[in-house]
Amino acid sequence: MNTMNESENIELKKSTSELKEAVISIVAILNKHQKGELYFGIDRDGTAVGQTVTENTMREVSRAISEHIEPKIFPKVEEVILDGKNCVHIEFAGNNLPYYAYGRAYIRVGDEDRQSSAKEIERFILHMKRDKIRWDKEICEKAKFEDISVEKLKWFLKEAGKEYGSIENSLDKLGLLRDGKLLNTAVILFGKIPQQFFPNAKLRCATFPTTSTAIIVDRQEYEGNLFDLIEKAEEYILKNIHIGMRLEGLRRVDVPEIDKSAFREAIINAFCHRDYYEYDSVNIAVFKDRVEIRSPGGLYGSLTIEEIRKKMVSRRRNELIADMFHEVHFVERWGRGISLILSKEPDAEFEVVGGIFITRFKRKAEGVEGLVEGLVEGLVENQQKILKLIAKNPHISKREMAEKIGISTTAIDKNIETLKKKRLLKRVGGAKGGHWKIIPP
Repeated sequence: MNTMNESENIELKKSTSELKEAVISIVAILNKHQKGELYFGIDRDGTAVGQTVTENTMREVSRAISEHIEPKIFPKVEEVILDGKNCVHIEFAGNNLPYYAYGRAYIRVGDEDRQSSAKEIERFILHMKRDKIRWDKEICEKAKFEDISVEKLKWFLKEAGKEYGSIENSLDKLGLLRDGKLLNTAVILFGKIPQQFFPNAKLRCATFPTTSTAIIVDRQEYEGNLFDLIEKAEEYILKNIHIGMRLEGLRRVDVPEIDKSAFREAIINAFCHRDYYEYDSVNIAVFKDRVEIRSPGGLYGSLTIEEIRKKMVSRRRNELIADMFHEVHFVERWGRGISLILSKEPDAEFEVVGGIFITRFKRKAEGVEGLVEGLVEGLVENQQKILKLIAKNPHISKREMAEKIGISTTAIDKNIETLKKKRLLKRVGGAKGGHWKIIPP
């Protein structure tokens, strides 16, 4: 005796007296899996109990499906013999989601059918099908050619070794138009104000003086096209980590405590591979002991951290954006970004937390201490203390310095002026939002 079990894509009904419930089950399964099967004449425990099957039975089933499911589907309805019992088997499929039964939306959860609002079902389906939907290749319906920055487009074409004709002609040759309309990629790369169309196309940055987010000393938010945001992200990290130096012949070369090419690659990856359906932005967090670059969306498809670290495989969520970055040598076409990061910063870590992909770089505290120790010779004690405090926290205020050292703010001012005259220290930005920068000799 053969038995079968209900599942997310198989529904069992004892008889056609449950025809309305069967129609609802078909819709729920379609909305979840886009295909499935339903049997009349089988009890829920999987036992074939049989069903009277006549031409009228088959017609009634077909009519109910045709009249009460929208959009229409065209299932295969046939009589089958199971354990010597007559049953009705329905095989159905459809990709024109969402489907409605009797004017209402349903979704399959386990072997149950749950009613959902139209908005809920559309959100769920969008989430389920994101791997198949390419945000970067969708049309940006509200955008017009006058929303494109000619200056940014010309810069891109020059970098890519291509000629500029007109906005429309140039974007068409780049494959950034469909039916004469701008694709999302065109707007987010070359838009004058991309945030008019994509509020989540932002960069958020913050600096924390400890290893946690309990205290924040600086917070910035940036808007612009992706190329501008990438540069802003790079500038922010450089501004908030320590810079050492080395001599190359007679030239002094700045050496950030985290390799610049490594964190730039991580920034580009964050904007290139993030999920633009998520409302969150790319975020950069600078801590006392590390820098984190966070990108919404996690790894694409079925990729794992182990695969990207050891097997160096890559799948691209935004193929068109990746292709455009490749045109101007921002990324390698075959996804060598992780390999580059690890070659420069072997201790870099990768993690997915709550759908956020995090690249984490350790800061080199010993390099900072060495830099400061090399500067303090010939300085009075308070000037040495000021430099050491700034090395630990470039955003520290004069009042905080005075409290930690145990002198007045007036004395802090005098010592800072001396350090500035010795060209060992400078202020970047204003009193609010600015920071101190130690200058190597």
